[in-house]
Amino acid sequence: MKIQRYVAFIAFLLVSSLCQAQSFQFAFVSDTHIGNPTAQEDLERTISDINANPNLEFVVITGDITEFGSDEELKLAKQIFDTIKKPWYILPGNHDTNWSESGSNSFRVIFGAEKFAFTHNGYLFVGTGSGPNLRMGPGQIPREDIVWLDSVLNRLPDLETPVIFLNHYPQDSSLNNWYDVTDKLRARNTQLILHGHGHGNRKFSYDGIPAVMGRSNLRAKDPVGGYNIVTFADGKASFEVRKPGIETLPKWLEVPLVKHDFANDPTRHHRPSFVVNTLFPNVKLVWEYHDDSDVGAGTATYKNLVIATNTTGQVYALDSKTGKRKWAYHTKGKIYSTPAVANGLVVVGSSDDNIYCLSAATGKLVWKFAANRPVLGSPLIEKGVVYIGASDGHFRALDLKTGKLRWDFDQVNNFVVTKPLLYQGKVYFGSWGNEFYALDAETGQLAWKWSNGSSNRMFSPAACYPVAANGRIFIVAPDRFMTALDASTGEVVWREQMKEGRVRESMGISADGKLVYVKTMDGQVYGVSTSANALQVDWKSTLQLPYELAPSAIVEHNKVVLVPSHSGLVSALDRQNGEVLWRYKSSNSLMNPVMPLGKNRVIVSTMDGKIACLEYVPAK
Repeated sequence: MKIQRYVAFIAFLLVSSLCQAQSFQFAFVSDTHIGNPTAQEDLERTISDINANPNLEFVVITGDITEFGSDEELKLAKQIFDTIKKPWYILPGNHDTNWSESGSNSFRVIFGAEKFAFTHNGYLFVGTGSGPNLRMGPGQIPREDIVWLDSVLNRLPDLETPVIFLNHYPQDSSLNNWYDVTDKLRARNTQLILHGHGHGNRKFSYDGIPAVMGRSNLRAKDPVGGYNIVTFADGKASFEVRKPGIETLPKWLEVPLVKHDFANDPTRHHRPSFVVNTLFPNVKLVWEYHDDSDVGAGTATYKNLVIATNTTGQVYALDSKTGKRKWAYHTKGKIYSTPAVANGLVVVGSSDDNIYCLSAATGKLVWKFAANRPVLGSPLIEKGVVYIGASDGHFRALDLKTGKLRWDFDQVNNFVVTKPLLYQGKVYFGSWGNEFYALDAETGQLAWKWSNGSSNRMFSPAACYPVAANGRIFIVAPDRFMTALDASTGEVVWREQMKEGRVRESMGISADGKLVYVKTMDGQVYGVSTSANALQVDWKSTLQLPYELAPSAIVEHNKVVLVPSHSGLVSALDRQNGEVLWRYKSSNSLMNPVMPLGKNRVIVSTMDGKIACLEYVPAK
């Protein structure tokens, strides 16, 4: 048996060596951005050009297939790509997942997969998806994709198999978990990385692995778009820009395809530092749970349980004292909806088009309500009524006990991902259609709606958790404006950009209702007056974060202001003077809203699947 295995192994090496001696060409296409004014014509021209070239053996497409990630754009892209008459392999990019009305499900459904692995002439081509998924932040390769990549690499017959890795993002700090990937690639014979995202042809090196960024297929200021023709021959990969239907430009790059000595390579990129966890002895880790999938939403609590969700569609409960899993319920879609708990029931939306109500104690299904599209909004439960928005243009009120529909507002422009606010008899929420709504909480009738006037959906006030005080509703948005609206009429009280920094989507309200906390993209946290007739900063923290994008809400609990970041860091600030009380870094990924757990404990969760319980010494 040992001799047979040895013979098979030698045969594999001989076949691999023979295959690699054979040259081949393929098309490297990226950043097609269907939805852009010229994108369809540019892509159709490229595909016609590829079909007419008999030397191209397959096609790889490295993300940002669409402009906004809408189902309409994805379906159109699929129709166009289906005209390719050669094997083709495709990956999503941040534009396909960050504003996804389907909760990043439609890409998988429409294209069949979000990742791929295939062999060609002895080379393993393996590609994974990337985020951010439904939450603004740095890119991230999903936790489940990393687990999958590990399994693919571990199934290789030997360590000599040459690997070509593909992703949308550069494998550096553009991704918050790049090192989880490059460490696995460095353990194998990885010879090249191909990616997009930057819209230009460039050569890079990531942790010692040669890499090539490919141009966008869009024409930009040129008469036509373009793509790269890649040739593997004589132990080298060469790159030529092809202007479809016009000409092939001279070779712009040649990269050796060789086995690298990563063990003795000193060029590894820096790794995230967790030294901050040694600087604050007044906070400590009680327990940590690491999921095999992304955790894309906040948590809830019921008695001695922490209720969480993940992107394989699970709702589950962890013991709040130990972090051990107690029960789990499986839905059929990714979950980005933060669960809500009341009267022993937990309610959550799923991208499988349903709203679920489970027993908080056991996880057993109590009722299920079918929407027409994915449910990405987070529920609010008040006095036996569940308020929740979906991606089907509807915002609904359901009876908590029975799941029966109380009312249905069916005029929402685009989709809802936020948690609504109930204030003075009205329900408030934004959508990714540039509009913000106020509905009568009893009837669901539209009281008023407001628009920021932009035609760019990416500027919508859709991701923030709105707050209210003094008869006013406060919102922030990616257009970097903070807006105060009259709660009764929707009239603008004031709408300004901060002089102190660029607000975006992360905000919260103080326990006394006097301040709206806002986090800027420049890493500061301010308290804005809820009573002034203009944007007035009344409180400023000493906290200084790096460039910051996390949209997750800011929470005050027991005079401690809890600030999440896009790099897995939670900062606790003194409500009185803004001083930093403690900081703790649980991972390097986007942090979901922090959940207080009792007097001096908090639950933090991050997009890379980590859920942690922290205990801190209360401020005196």
